[in-house]
Amino acid sequence: MRTRLLPGLLLCSLVTVAAIGLEHAEALLFGRAWLESLVLAILLGCTVRTLVRLGPRWDAGIQFGAKNLLELAVLLLGASVSAGAILEKGWLLLAGIAGVVLLAILCSYAIGRLGGLPSKLAILIACGNSICGNSAIAAVAPVIDADGKDVAASISFTAVLGVVVVLTLPLMMPLLSLSAVQYGVFAGLTVYAVPQVLAATTSVSLASAHIGTLVKLVRVLMLGPVVLLLSLFGPRSERQRPELSHILPWFIVGFLALMALRSFDLIPQALLAPAHVASNALTVMSMAALGLGVDARSVLRAGGRVTMVVVLSLATLSVISLGLIHCLHIA
Repeated sequence: MRTRLLPGLLLCSLVTVAAIGLEHAEALLFGRAWLESLVLAILLGCTVRTLVRLGPRWDAGIQFGAKNLLELAVLLLGASVSAGAILEKGWLLLAGIAGVVLLAILCSYAIGRLGGLPSKLAILIACGNSICGNSAIAAVAPVIDADGKDVAASISFTAVLGVVVVLTLPLMMPLLSLSAVQYGVFAGLTVYAVPQVLAATTSVSLASAHIGTLVKLVRVLMLGPVVLLLSLFGPRSERQRPELSHILPWFIVGFLALMALRSFDLIPQALLAPAHVASNALTVMSMAALGLGVDARSVLRAGGRVTMVVVLSLATLSVISLGLIHCLHIA
């Protein structure tokens, strides 16, 4: 097993080292790093995957890095976050996040149907966009008996668009005149995956990363109620029971556990800094793996109609999210 993972993990490590080296080179040349190593790792990985035909021997390690390492990075992040950070924002924000998810699903589904997509494909895209990308698609697909081609189309495009969102979202902060906290909430409400929220916010500020991750976790936890509703009322040929690991992934449980321990000062201070450093290092490496798993040409294979629906759905989610930020007067 370890031997099978080694080639892909070594490639991820090389991309990670190159990304960190480029960040330092930027700082030396320009006085600051305009692109952080997190973003550079995604770009380099995606470039390698698109230009070089990687054989099957690389896949296991890349998939391990993109999934297991990033999940471990998110878990360790819990040691640096206190539950008070989100509770200070009030229960109104928590209710607002739930409202954004449900409204976005309905709007995205309507866009999909108006765009001529089949009902099940429209549901997959709606849940993927509104909750947590590929994880939501993977959880919802067996519940509604989705066709394999529909799952592949929605996942392939979500993977590419997720990287595009991570790269472009920081540019929206000055354009929309968002504060660090507002940007964190916006990222948490719009970015697909928890680790991608880290990539989109860490380069802005630690406050953005913390509030963005917490908002995103609340959004991810909406997957349980949504899957339950679809299992009761969604389209399918036979009843299937959703797996608990799809509703509540292990790394989110671990994140919440460490966050609870940190909130009650039960984690020794000497362990906090190493946990933070390890989380950052694993995040960069997992972003390299994420990039190595994305072939930009898969956008073309997903089809124009699916592309249009996903982009419009994401734009709608962004508008709804900004509306919540302004309605709640988040500063």
